[in-house]
Amino acid sequence: MAAAAAGATPATARKTLFTTTATLLSSALTRSSSLRRRSLSCSAASAAAPRLAPQPPDLVRWVQREGGFVHPALRVTDHPEHGLGVSAAAADGDIPAGDVLIALPGRLPLRLRRPTSTADDVLVQLAQQVPGNGLSDPVTCAATYACSCEPVNKRCRFLLEFEKEVRQKLDTIPLDRHPFYGQDVNSSSLGWAICILHYPCSLTIFYVGINLFGTLKCISSTEFPVVAETKIEQNAAITLNYGCHPNDFFLLDYGFVITPNPYDQVELSYDGTLLDAASMAAGVSSPNFSAPAKWQEDILSQLNLHGEGAILKVSLGGPDIVDGRLLAALRVLLAADPETVHKHDLKTLMSLDAQAPLGPTVEASALRTVLALCAIALQHFHTKIMEDEAILKGEPPLTTELAVQFRLQKKFMIVDVMQNISRRIKMLSPQKSTV
Repeated sequence: MAAAAAGATPATARKTLFTTTATLLSSALTRSSSLRRRSLSCSAASAAAPRLAPQPPDLVRWVQREGGFVHPALRVTDHPEHGLGVSAAAADGDIPAGDVLIALPGRLPLRLRRPTSTADDVLVQLAQQVPGNGLSDPVTCAATYACSCEPVNKRCRFLLEFEKEVRQKLDTIPLDRHPFYGQDVNSSSLGWAICILHYPCSLTIFYVGINLFGTLKCISSTEFPVVAETKIEQNAAITLNYGCHPNDFFLLDYGFVITPNPYDQVELSYDGTLLDAASMAAGVSSPNFSAPAKWQEDILSQLNLHGEGAILKVSLGGPDIVDGRLLAALRVLLAADPETVHKHDLKTLMSLDAQAPLGPTVEASALRTVLALCAIALQHFHTKIMEDEAILKGEPPLTTELAVQFRLQKKFMIVDVMQNISRRIKMLSPQKSTV
């Protein structure tokens, strides 16, 4: 693929890499779940996917032989609900809170060693060029979603550029000092590495001592102990909490969709033209969205929505319901009196829980504009909710099922936001009638 990309036009290269990355990452779309707290399970144990090794080595004994500790009640078992994973399967009852479950010596978990040779030094230099968020942007290319393409393109661009960095450093390295022992490292192998790192296999997680939350709590130390935070009942699967993220993150990086997900969001670009269209749809008249006054521009700059370096990505959904910066901007742009606006700090203007800080009329207009933005977001999907539900009832292939679930949950989330905002508007009606 690298050779093909090198001889192609930039547009063709981007298209080729986009397709290749989608193929590489499709291996993550092999499992579905309705829970954010995922089992430490490996899909290779399922009937549809035979094990790579018919008789795999005993991981528990290997850890113990290498100086690690595994709680006597833990077993690597094929759980009836979660599949192959770690369970509290001993016959002597529950595991009490506070018990150490796993302790790994500092030499066992995978990590980048300190430079001791030329090969190590080159490897460290390459690792330092990987951005902190370069491989974990919330992305999906499996469902039609207005904001999905740019993050995928970003990851593709990173793979292409990083391949160049790797080749520049390795082409002149003698074989005896080569950090990969002469093996070719291209964007295909880098993409595969992303899939492996993000694949939530029980045995991999067990080996590297990854942090566990919820049922488990990891205490950072040189021995990487994992301690039971709560009582673990007999035969319960040991689960991994993947954190509070939108479904974009879970689908691409881990291959499942949470239904429902209280942290799911849709992203919009803050744009005066879009807000003008939303205000017209909502019956709100405001000439200030595309042409704010100077005092309004100043506040937008404080919200980082105006000026050089502005971050124009805003969101709907999640715990905040409406992105605080978006809400504050709507309130400010719909207000006519700068003195009233300047009586409030940005924190108040950004809070949906604040009781109409600029008055019920401004608040109702701002919330109606949010409703219109939700409606516009729904229009970007090429199917309706009932059509998605019909697809799922037809028992589609698993990858299709995950993509449709992802898309459907986005729609449900938007509908929930609309219902929440509608209730708030109704609560404002008595206030407006008395003003």
